[in-house]
Amino acid sequence: MLTASELLAGSDHTHRIEVPTHLVGNGAEGPSVVELRPLVLADVARLNKAAREDGELSSALMIQQAMTDPKLTVDQVLRLPAGLVEFLVGQINRVSGLSLDSDDLTELVQEPLSRAVFVLSQEFGWTPERCSDLTVGQILLYLEMMARGERP
Repeated sequence: MLTASELLAGSDHTHRIEVPTHLVGNGAEGPSVVELRPLVLADVARLNKAAREDGELSSALMIQQAMTDPKLTVDQVLRLPAGLVEFLVGQINRVSGLSLDSDDLTELVQEPLSRAVFVLSQEFGWTPERCSDLTVGQILLYLEMMARGERP
């Protein structure tokens, strides 16, 4: 479970994730570990656009954007086993404050999220650039704080 501190760390905070051995299949001894960063709003917007153009490409882009170690190209991600891709997408959703599958991701970046960013920018005077650096988890946390009458 993510803590509020982890959510507020934004895209600079990375998470070391142990990949189940059966998904890697490379015969390596010891755990296989990848490093993921949370997706920010700008990433999610690009993924939404990619999903409209090519749904298969959105998962590959998601992994390519979020995985910081090892850094992979989109072509390399497209060659990963399907089970590993599914695992990584699930972990990226988790560290980004999302518990949604790729179909729900498309709905998330549409109207409600756009309105949330608009409210935050008006309430706190944040620029679109500042808002685009927020993770979805951060946006939800700030909205909840506002609903409770608190200020970040």
